[in-house]
Amino acid sequence: MRRLSTTLLITGTLAALVGGVVAAPSGVAATAHPRTAPAHIPAVDREVTFMTDGTRTYGTLHVPAHPAGRRMPAALLLPGSGPTDRNGNQLPDIAPHTLAQLAEVLGNAGVVTLRFDKYTTGQTGLGAYADDPGRLDYPAFVRQAAAAYRLLAAAPEADARRMTVVGHSEGGMTALALGTSVHPRPAGLALIAPQSIRMLDLVALQLHQQLDAAVAAGQLTPAQRDTYAALITEAVKDIRSSRPVDVAGLPTAVGQLLQALQSPSNARFVRTDDAVVPAALARRLRASTSVLLTCGTADTQVPCATTNALNTALRRAHTRGPGRVALTGVDHQQHTPSHPTTLAPALTQALDRWLGTVHQ
Repeated sequence: MRRLSTTLLITGTLAALVGGVVAAPSGVAATAHPRTAPAHIPAVDREVTFMTDGTRTYGTLHVPAHPAGRRMPAALLLPGSGPTDRNGNQLPDIAPHTLAQLAEVLGNAGVVTLRFDKYTTGQTGLGAYADDPGRLDYPAFVRQAAAAYRLLAAAPEADARRMTVVGHSEGGMTALALGTSVHPRPAGLALIAPQSIRMLDLVALQLHQQLDAAVAAGQLTPAQRDTYAALITEAVKDIRSSRPVDVAGLPTAVGQLLQALQSPSNARFVRTDDAVVPAALARRLRASTSVLLTCGTADTQVPCATTNALNTALRRAHTRGPGRVALTGVDHQQHTPSHPTTLAPALTQALDRWLGTVHQ
């Protein structure tokens, strides 16, 4: 029985509400008044902007089809590292459309989504940092994401009590940062192949994997690999100590990459990103937070083993939800050989499970 805002009295007795018809006294015919079905609002993409630290950020709010007046769960979508735009692309060369596809999948599930061009990408560009890109640090990206979260929570179609954050790669680490800081707190986080260890540790791991692959291909000897691996380890120590990297003895491409991490335009971002320990953020999450943590078995950028510490921290924080889900054959862009241009079915199934636990 629905709770009525007013009390209906008929001949001194409380009216019974059954199927929208008020029960009449004996001998009096009751007249039914059929309800008018709410208007159906079609799905729409709305271009939105918001200001953060003097920069206008551009994004897309996707509102699924819904009855007029209904508020829906909402998800902020966060892209991976580098110049990755609101759709999950690094144009013109890399265009997996990962975030656009996530928006479509979530929209089909009745979830409002917001994705945006973070600093250095799309319509947003460098914004207030254009004159000095070296001032741009990782906390600026977190503040930008927090402003996007507030905009989404205020959208007329969004239910602020059912907010979530879905982050891919570096966006997964940013999702953890929001999960411990924004208001209202997100009811759930989906960490899709997230950056789960410190930035420079991940860079070193990826370089070591490439060395191993070169040995397997006969391009390096095991002794050469060991020498290069030791030099990479020392280079990471140098970067963290703000000492110039000694690239003598390293392959040219590896040396150039390590030196680029210390360049004036990158050094501040690298230092502040590397300072973040994702597992430490996870330990601060509310126990009521429903978390999905995925890793793809074909992902060479974020191997499943890198998520171990994060997974342990989530368990110790007593978060709910599916937890860690290993996606067989899925690469970093969330594709498989049989689904090279669409999200892997294993991921969409995991998201569906997660959505079912968010508001239990």
